[in-house]
Amino acid sequence: MTKLATATHSSPFGTLYLIAEDDLLLASGFRSLEDLKRRLPEDVAVRGFQRADSIPMVSDVWHAYCDGDIKGLSQVKWQQTGGPFRQKAWKAMTKISAGKTISYADLALKSGSPAAMRAAGTACATNLIAPFIPCHRIVRTGGALGGYGYGLPTKISLLKFEGAI
Repeated sequence: MTKLATATHSSPFGTLYLIAEDDLLLASGFRSLEDLKRRLPEDVAVRGFQRADSIPMVSDVWHAYCDGDIKGLSQVKWQQTGGPFRQKAWKAMTKISAGKTISYADLALKSGSPAAMRAAGTACATNLIAPFIPCHRIVRTGGALGGYGYGLPTKISLLKFEGAI
């Protein structure tokens, strides 16, 4: 059984931590590598981890993003565990153009369940592949920023960088 690769990259938004199998991204975020490992499904985490300097394609896309190619995050292949609604919500998030935001209500609609605004929020909260699945682009109806698992300052930084605010 091949160990999963881990890598870290500094960025204008804080250190980004990555876990992948080859070029398939399984987890990313700004808190810590240990946080991501704890949040992985047990059947995935049991494989163990091996430090890498970079993750094929994923690291290149991230560096390009930080250099101003704000449209590239959706190029990354990813996989995460979740039910049908969450899968639809995560896919819908990847279709939000950089520099744009949508509301939780819009996300519920784009995910096929217009009344599922709370479930849309849960899909954001359980997203293990931020910012590649850009839950930072989801805001409250009326434009208030709402929350972000990696803190509001990080969400604001990402949205300003992308030109959304």
